[in-house]
Amino acid sequence: MKTADFDYELPQELIAQDPLEQRDSSRLLILDKKTGERTHRIFHDIIDYLHEGDCLVINNTKVIPARLIGEREGTGGKVEVLLLKRKTDNVWETLVKPGKKARPGMRLSFGGGLLHAEVQEVVDEGNRLIRFEYEGIFEEILDQLGQMPLPPYITHQLKDKNRYQTVYAKYEGSAAAPTAGLHFTEELLQQIQEKGVKIARVTLHVGLGTFRPVKVDDVTQHHMHTEFYHVSQEAADIINETKKQGGRVICVGTTSCRTIESAADGQGVVQATEGDTDIFIYPGYQFKVLDCLITNFHLPESTLLMLVSALAGKENIMAAYKEAVEMKYRFFSFGDAMFIQ
Repeated sequence: MKTADFDYELPQELIAQDPLEQRDSSRLLILDKKTGERTHRIFHDIIDYLHEGDCLVINNTKVIPARLIGEREGTGGKVEVLLLKRKTDNVWETLVKPGKKARPGMRLSFGGGLLHAEVQEVVDEGNRLIRFEYEGIFEEILDQLGQMPLPPYITHQLKDKNRYQTVYAKYEGSAAAPTAGLHFTEELLQQIQEKGVKIARVTLHVGLGTFRPVKVDDVTQHHMHTEFYHVSQEAADIINETKKQGGRVICVGTTSCRTIESAADGQGVVQATEGDTDIFIYPGYQFKVLDCLITNFHLPESTLLMLVSALAGKENIMAAYKEAVEMKYRFFSFGDAMFIQ
């Protein structure tokens, strides 16, 4: 299976640069994974496709302002640090730009000395472990100095930080938003619950694993970066009971999907658990728990595009993407949505 098989043409102007004013007013492409049939609706119509007894799985991770702009002590050279994963209280795994100069021992300063840091070591894929030095509470300093880590294809400044958070974001730790969840409003979630749909809340802190480009020609040789996930006993019980009663498990976003598939045993029973996952889902994968998926439109040749292809079949996905391009759907993080059922 070649990485190039997951390429498609996307005009630059279809990359959404700003969120819509109303979260649930984006477009929604409904894709039948068995027949390939496609229907076009508005996102708040998702409620018509959810049935009593179904379970909606949402990722309640919260994006931290993980992008720090600072300078090298001594030279004053500009440096950008993206926080990926907390290792201990003061030590983070990070992505540093420019990376080549970020050698162990290099000292950094942010916010005019409000925050200092030292590069400790180079780890997997050229990421750096960095130890931070500060007075007070790190989260408060980060809130003051950090920027929302928007993907590089979004060039507009985000006016409202909250628009890169889901309305149910709770546990801080992500370097990117679980973007399929951005379409939900509190009112819509309330209506969904009133319809008899249960909601299971899981956590996966979105890191580089979700977004790192596939650089190998052979898909199976790609290695995912690990991301921390947590499934509570309550969430596991809701999901397992739904399956037992014949309801559908519908994941909001690829991160929720990867979380429950990581937490499931060989019989498809979800366990209450936490840890790091590097699960990589591509065509040929047999889903253990997930039945349906609410998702955004993903980058060409990305692991996310491979995941949705595993669920609906590559031909169905590529045909749906082609139609979405023709109909001028908005793509990527702030773009429109797809429901694979």
